[in-house]
Amino acid sequence: MQKLLRLSQIIDGINEGVGKFTVLLIPLMIVIGVWNTLGRKIGNLIGQNLSSNSLIEGQAYLFALAFLLGAAYTFKHNGHVRVDAFYDRWPPQRQTWVNFLGAILFVIPFCSLMIYYVWSPIVHSWEVWEVSPDAGGLPRYPIKSVVCIFFVLLLLQGISEAIKNGIKLKRFSLGQDGETDHGL
Repeated sequence: MQKLLRLSQIIDGINEGVGKFTVLLIPLMIVIGVWNTLGRKIGNLIGQNLSSNSLIEGQAYLFALAFLLGAAYTFKHNGHVRVDAFYDRWPPQRQTWVNFLGAILFVIPFCSLMIYYVWSPIVHSWEVWEVSPDAGGLPRYPIKSVVCIFFVLLLLQGISEAIKNGIKLKRFSLGQDGETDHGL
């Protein structure tokens, strides 16, 4: 059990670090978005384009990075939207079962399947050095690679959540409250 707990802590640490890095992308995305907006408006007034396709795509890429790389961090911190009509009223043991089964039956298989399906298009994108069809656009192959990274990070966090909730369930079965000093 200690080895599984250590694995969970490593995964949590990775996603915590990636999540904190992702937060740094948000101000950059905002600055580029403000520049794109102001550049378009001021450019219209003076008859000169002050923005570019690469800046517009860069803003979109930063948004994609923030979303894709931040998803596992959000999952780790239980920040995803849920339909909590029943969940909030359930006792902790039932909530733990739902979290455990959700990770085992949905998150892990779905992410594994998606990694399998996104791999070939990403490899193809790298083989042809795919670039945006827009003039001055950015390469597409790096951002497409982040889709696979997204699913890997989410898969890892699903494994971590399954481990933590499995340990909680074991503690419940031993008559304990399921909580420990390890944040479980």
